[in-house]
Amino acid sequence: MKKTAKYIRWFSEISKSDIAIAGGKGANLGELTQAKIPVPPGFVILSSAYFDFLDANDLRPQIKNILLKCDVSDTRQLESASDKVQKLLHSAEMPEQVSQELFTSYDQLGSSLAVAVRSSATAEDLPDASFAGQQESYLNVIGDTNLLIKVRQCWESLFGARAIFYRDQKKFDHFKVGIAVPVQKMVQSEVSGVMFTTDPISQNRDRIIVEAIYGLGDYIVQGVVTPDHYEISRASGKITVKIPSTQTIMEVRKAQGVKQVPVPKKLQGLPKLTDKQILEIADIGKRIHRHYFFPQDIEWARENGKFYVVQSRPITTLKSDLSKEYSPSKPAQIHANPILKGAPASPGLVWGPVKIIDVKHLDQVKAGDIMVTDMTTPDFVPAMKRAAGIITNRGGLTSHAAIVSRELGVPCIVGTSTATTDLKNGMIITLNGSTGEIFPGSPSPSSPITSQNTQPSPYNFQLPKNFKTATKLYVNLAEPEAADRVAERNVDGVGLLRAEFMIANLGVHPKKVIAEGKQKQYVHDLAESMTKFCRAFDPRPVIYRATDFKTNEYRSLKGGEAYEPQESNPMLGFRGALRYIKNPDVFNLELEAIKRVRNTHGYKNLHLMIPFVSSVPELVDVKKLVAATGLYRSGSFKLWMMVEIPSNVILLEDFINVGLDGVSIGSNDLTMLILGTDRDNQDVAPQFDERNPAVLWALEKTVKTSLKMGITCGICGQAPSEYPDLVEKLVSWGITSISVNPDAIERTREIIYHNELKIVNKI
Repeated sequence: MKKTAKYIRWFSEISKSDIAIAGGKGANLGELTQAKIPVPPGFVILSSAYFDFLDANDLRPQIKNILLKCDVSDTRQLESASDKVQKLLHSAEMPEQVSQELFTSYDQLGSSLAVAVRSSATAEDLPDASFAGQQESYLNVIGDTNLLIKVRQCWESLFGARAIFYRDQKKFDHFKVGIAVPVQKMVQSEVSGVMFTTDPISQNRDRIIVEAIYGLGDYIVQGVVTPDHYEISRASGKITVKIPSTQTIMEVRKAQGVKQVPVPKKLQGLPKLTDKQILEIADIGKRIHRHYFFPQDIEWARENGKFYVVQSRPITTLKSDLSKEYSPSKPAQIHANPILKGAPASPGLVWGPVKIIDVKHLDQVKAGDIMVTDMTTPDFVPAMKRAAGIITNRGGLTSHAAIVSRELGVPCIVGTSTATTDLKNGMIITLNGSTGEIFPGSPSPSSPITSQNTQPSPYNFQLPKNFKTATKLYVNLAEPEAADRVAERNVDGVGLLRAEFMIANLGVHPKKVIAEGKQKQYVHDLAESMTKFCRAFDPRPVIYRATDFKTNEYRSLKGGEAYEPQESNPMLGFRGALRYIKNPDVFNLELEAIKRVRNTHGYKNLHLMIPFVSSVPELVDVKKLVAATGLYRSGSFKLWMMVEIPSNVILLEDFINVGLDGVSIGSNDLTMLILGTDRDNQDVAPQFDERNPAVLWALEKTVKTSLKMGITCGICGQAPSEYPDLVEKLVSWGITSISVNPDAIERTREIIYHNELKIVNKI
């Protein structure tokens, strides 16, 4: 395309001086292309397209009004403001000339070509500002319509909560920061990684750091897998350090998007690069460093035996004066032995109380806390800024936690594997971000501490075991806000999507909704919540359990007292399948929401599970209601039933013969009903135990009957999250899937893996 295009420039037409119109990524891709560095071809949708989009829809004053009312240090206010602004951008119209030029350029690049669509803000990748993961990027995008959607989503991401916070902290005007969008031929990486042309931890200018993983590079930045670590001397040109890492999963291109797949077993423990390849990518790094005259942070990929550079930016965390920095040559006075080790990610020595945290409770992190978490995402940034130090279970030198903590100047250790379990809330610890060591207590004049390891050893810890298993590992979820975060983890889908949280958020009894004629809005809102889960996990299955509120829970909804009876024992009262049969108009609201998600939004990964079915005729009647709305069992729509009543176990073959695709054991209710005890009643709760022989008999019978009848069988109660020995039994019986709470994902996957290995070894 010639320069007559108003909104598009090809990489060959852009240089590092074009940050104002192409953003940091776009300008650097153009500069690298002109410097003859191997860069996949592409073009940039200029920031002027974004600014004209704002003006055409008169969005600036509306956005300004929202942000003026927001205290960015308050996580809830920040997220609310972000959501409001993004909704404004989402509903605004795309200028026609922008879409026309985009389609024309994509056609010239190759209209059926898979491309990476990447945000490139005009205030990123600068020598004094470079936050990781601030705006969105999308991989393996194919087709005009999909490309247009992803460009719009990149624009929307400029007002994500983390981006708003970042600009506020850097004192950037929200409306002077624009966003360009590079569109680049997608590389199907056999191996990918990151390279630093100066060691960002020790700041040794002679040391080049290369980290490598199998598959696409997202997993190295997200901290999902721990990379190989290589060090090369710039002066001698020799490899000085080579630490391979076992990798069991990787991310690859699929039809539309990306997918997690197992790494072939024969490759899992091998180095990702040969010595020759390590030196080859290091030479490319030297060329880029020489070109920019400044240390670089480089993203690279290898496809069909050839290296490609997909991004380069300056390392912004180098200090000109290291005299105040802690270093191994000036050890802190610590006499204690370390209680935990990980990879040193951001230098410094700090101490304080442990605060174990997840993304839902970031506001609990206070100034001076040592924040401990599994891994960080961009949503953690406001809390990371408050923390005195950061420790994660997972991640390497180029994970989100490592990169952001270095920019913030917060000492950080990553890849400890067990920090969230070995450390306890409130305990005082000392964190040495230069050596990767964690000590009990704090240093004091009366109790000096001498580090036991003055030589940093980057990966002196047990690697996380993100194994894929034959038994599917699902997750139990209820909160839409958690969907994206949990979907990034090593799970095969959602085994139990609870309707109750979403219904409670709507706040109104469904019969009151019907009485007021507000069914359309109710269905819309419920479908939007479902869609968040389906979008996050697509194409992995999401099994939606229809509402199982008890009468006392329904009464708490607005208008509920007018429609719900007072029951002496709601657990054994008017609930589950019987409610759907007695109140089909209410059940239809859920079914219509499911149809909207599947047919209007196009997420065919949503399936239905029926709870608390006491008899076979009840199941037949519910199936008729489902079919009457146009939802039929098929290859893409599965109907499941909860097994949580003794009659479900005793008559399971009869239930299956009516027509089911799968069952899922609700171990909480099933245990209570078998043992005749209430786990919520403190007087009898000690009798509640899913490992009681009677309960184990029911679990085994359910699993083995399902296998015999040719349907899938899972479990989604609390038990697998708490009892490793029960997981072992379930696997040995042949259960199809185990669904656990998010906090039990990693340990349950490992338990499943080891027990499957025992079975294989016995064969």
